[in-house]
Amino acid sequence: MDVLRIEGNGPLKGTVSASGAKNAVLPIFAACLLTAEECTIENVPDLSDVRFMGEILKALGASVKRVSPGVWKIKAEQIGHVAPYELVRKMRASICVMGPLVGRLRRARVSMPGGCVIGQRPIDLHLKGLARLGCKIGIHGGYVEVDGSAIHGDYVFLGGRQGPTVTGSENMIMTAVLTPGVTRIESAACEPEVQDMCEMLVKMGAKIEGIGSHYLKITGVEALGGCTHRVVPDRIEAGTLMVAGAITGGDVTVENVIPGHMRSLIDKLEECGVTCEPDPVKQKIRVIGDKPRKSVDIVTLPHPGFPTDLQAQMCALMAVTPGLSIVTERIYPNRFMHVPELQRMGADIAIEGPSAIIHGVEGLSGAPVMASDLRASAALVLAGLAASGETWVQRIYHLDRGYDRLDVKLRALGATIDRMPVESMPVSYIDE
Repeated sequence: MDVLRIEGNGPLKGTVSASGAKNAVLPIFAACLLTAEECTIENVPDLSDVRFMGEILKALGASVKRVSPGVWKIKAEQIGHVAPYELVRKMRASICVMGPLVGRLRRARVSMPGGCVIGQRPIDLHLKGLARLGCKIGIHGGYVEVDGSAIHGDYVFLGGRQGPTVTGSENMIMTAVLTPGVTRIESAACEPEVQDMCEMLVKMGAKIEGIGSHYLKITGVEALGGCTHRVVPDRIEAGTLMVAGAITGGDVTVENVIPGHMRSLIDKLEECGVTCEPDPVKQKIRVIGDKPRKSVDIVTLPHPGFPTDLQAQMCALMAVTPGLSIVTERIYPNRFMHVPELQRMGADIAIEGPSAIIHGVEGLSGAPVMASDLRASAALVLAGLAASGETWVQRIYHLDRGYDRLDVKLRALGATIDRMPVESMPVSYIDE
């Protein structure tokens, strides 16, 4: 097991490129199950979650090959309908294989994905949508069993307590593209990653109207074909790198980013006093953090609101920004596992209901900290870049789930950050 040793050493400077989007490539891999023809997926990030999704597709009978860096070929000529517990339990996003299995095979048996450290994320809206399309749903022995032999197009509403369901929308879209008749989905998620999956499905021959909106009209077709698709840039990785430039008072240019996907973050960084220079033509954003910062309030919301996946990183930035900031989490109210670790580094943060009340301090002190989930681990890395002394981030396998060589990219910007075996830590720091 590896750890990261980080030593704050001043402003980061230079140019770095974001990888393909994790949250897009996972449902895109699942969408390859909808056709017997080969699909070529480009701009695929090198992540443990991606490799694991590849293993799930293989277990279902698909041929999955990484033919070169960032390029995968998937051919699901003959597939089964059972996604077993031992695979699905390891990654919640694997539930998105249910939609294409029902769409193509008219049946699926998929293990329930279970809970998550950032809170419960039930699949009731997924099942509600399938039932609206005429599917029979059963839950037996921890498995969801779907009989889609009488499936037909219909009206589906996907609004939930925290807004539209992203994975539920993806499952319903992938089911509907091969479902006879017309399916109308209202309150569909419209995140860029959902749009990217829809664009790929259209290349495969799907008929989808309203891409990018909360209302989709899908006319089912008899079969889909293969295609070549380039995954959209990762707006969350890009945002994390932008905050890295801001929190260190640096001058960082992030390439391979779509500025239109970053509007809510750019707005908050500029409100905070950070200079942002987006270039939509060259697909890059320059972030300059050399001016005094001021506190801001943030509320996470479904797209195009401020993304929940950047909440932890902004908490780290506000922790060293003068004034009082309030960060309110409306998507996953329990998503503050990073706060106790930031407090260990000297942050002044109190949790009140779904909000973090942050009093900015002059500086943080390096300390041994523990990553609890993907975005919390990114926040701890950012805090380490701004702290004095050494910060040791443990359990970085969380980080490797969603960031393609983040330590390498930060080192290229001038950060002092090293990936080391856990045995390299001072003995008193090692988590038992």
